[in-house]
Amino acid sequence: MFALTSPSRIVVLGAGLMGRLLALSLARQGHQVQVFDAHGPSADGAAAPVAAAMLAPLAESAVTEPNVVRMGQYSLERWPQLLASLSSPVYFQRNGTLVVWHRQDQADAQRLAALFQKNCQLNTTLPQPEHLNAQRLAEVEPALQGRFHSGLLLPDEGQLDNRQLLPALLKELEALDVQLHWHSPRELSDFAPGENRESGQPDLVLDCRGLGARTAWPQLRGVRGEVVRVHAPEVTLQRPTRLVHPRYSLYIAPKENHLFVIGATEIESDDMGPASLRSTMELLSALYTVHSGFAEARILELNTQCRPTLPDNLPALRWVGERVLQVNGLYRHGYMIAPSMHDIALQLLTDGHSPLAEQMQVPVLRG
Repeated sequence: MFALTSPSRIVVLGAGLMGRLLALSLARQGHQVQVFDAHGPSADGAAAPVAAAMLAPLAESAVTEPNVVRMGQYSLERWPQLLASLSSPVYFQRNGTLVVWHRQDQADAQRLAALFQKNCQLNTTLPQPEHLNAQRLAEVEPALQGRFHSGLLLPDEGQLDNRQLLPALLKELEALDVQLHWHSPRELSDFAPGENRESGQPDLVLDCRGLGARTAWPQLRGVRGEVVRVHAPEVTLQRPTRLVHPRYSLYIAPKENHLFVIGATEIESDDMGPASLRSTMELLSALYTVHSGFAEARILELNTQCRPTLPDNLPALRWVGERVLQVNGLYRHGYMIAPSMHDIALQLLTDGHSPLAEQMQVPVLRG
């Protein structure tokens, strides 16, 4: 069973969220780390810069499996520790998630509330949602006073600013003299880890390429999302807000300085082309119904992304031989579960097994 010895030579493929987190931790442990990425230092080829970076286990319990929810709970506690180790500040908050709906969607909201209640009974460590009447809703989120008659507050959920996190991780990698190879796509076949070390071959390869790993993990597929970033000086929200909708659930993630990240669409496609007119109009129209102040917002970006997803929509790690470990399939939950996957991978590399993977029921496969 493989376990790292220090210092080892490690190649990390992919400099998205998982690649940067793992490369940093391994470099801090004293290993010689090289990172290869097909794109540039801004991670423009990854899903990581586009995401809203919400950390919402209870909210996501409506659409995912219990083990992913538990990973999200674990990661909520780990993120502050990981962020505290960085020299650059990264915006992070745990003000909860607000769920609102219009009167005509009351029935859908009741079904969602019942689902949250059921999930809290199955997982008693989840915080109970608070049912809000109009008065309490106005106290929780003053900007929405008079706009909705009721809502749900999902306590303790959080978010961070991914556009601050990714460069902060890069700064740490550079400070540790990690060798960063940009615009340098590599395949697993380019390396023979553990063989002919004198010629520069690594001891280990970590494959964190997301959809870029499909050549080595054909079961991966892309699930497309469309995300808008706007600057809305007339709107102030204290926490991520989700709008119950009969066809899609809109989310609004407020960042600093009146910047908002908005999304809703989820399409079974790996098309990375521009957003469609129809989906953009529907998304922005729904946004306006949450707060009329968004009418004067300035659209900064309209992005598409494809999240790397395995057939069961669940994350996994996979050994390819004894010295290649793949970490993939984080789907729409990348930031929510990344610290869990990070800690599982480090346990596997350090001890050859992962109690956390067993606890979270994350499969460790053999390819």
